[in-house]
Amino acid sequence: MIDTHVHLYDSAFDPDRDQVVERAKKAGVTHCILPAIDKSAYGAMQECLETYSGFCYKASGLHPTSVKADYNPELGFAYSKMTGAVAIGEIGLDFYWSREYAGEQISAFEQQLEWAKDLDLPVIIHSRSAFGELLASLKKCAFPGMRGVLHAWSGSREVFEQAGRYGNFFMGIGGVVTFKNARLAEIVRETNLDRIVLETDAPWLTPVPYRGKRNESSYLSYIVQKIALLKDISPDQVIGQTTENALSLFFGK
Repeated sequence: MIDTHVHLYDSAFDPDRDQVVERAKKAGVTHCILPAIDKSAYGAMQECLETYSGFCYKASGLHPTSVKADYNPELGFAYSKMTGAVAIGEIGLDFYWSREYAGEQISAFEQQLEWAKDLDLPVIIHSRSAFGELLASLKKCAFPGMRGVLHAWSGSREVFEQAGRYGNFFMGIGGVVTFKNARLAEIVRETNLDRIVLETDAPWLTPVPYRGKRNESSYLSYIVQKIALLKDISPDQVIGQTTENALSLFFGK
């Protein structure tokens, strides 16, 4: 299994990070992608990359909720940390709480999509309450070879399919799919497995039966079980295809 989105460097893991990694490996996790948020993330992220080399891999980018009026220094810092990155992320648009910096978010997102073109890297996209603007930016910035993950997908299947017109995108599925009455469950049921990758977004978005507690990569197994149930296939089939998807996207394998 590959956790395509985990913030292992977050302080929530400071008390027992080694044990968290060991539990993940014991559960069958082979790779973890660590997306950045802003400048504050990189010190702890680098420690994780060095301590868990060959298990943790970095993405570099500026999270939309960290975009303010003067975002260019943050953006420049993210670009300076691109060496060794397997993706650009997490980037995107988030108007859930406020549209105060909507213009800045769109500009920062589109600049980072240009990086993806220049550096030939996949993107990890965060999109919340901004699906129209997301599609507009993807259309504007589309290029041959555009690819990535629509992380923690909360939009419709139709919007996901529209995004697919502009690039080779996978749906990032995490703990929300296990929640009772989750609309996402029906979307996952209808989406081909070759379009899905696994993620936790740990320490957040913890799956049932641990909802409300700290999330971790070992809990991918609960997400796998739910996807298998929804699709009436074996957990091994889910693991095999989603692992193949992630290896192809992030590592060119």
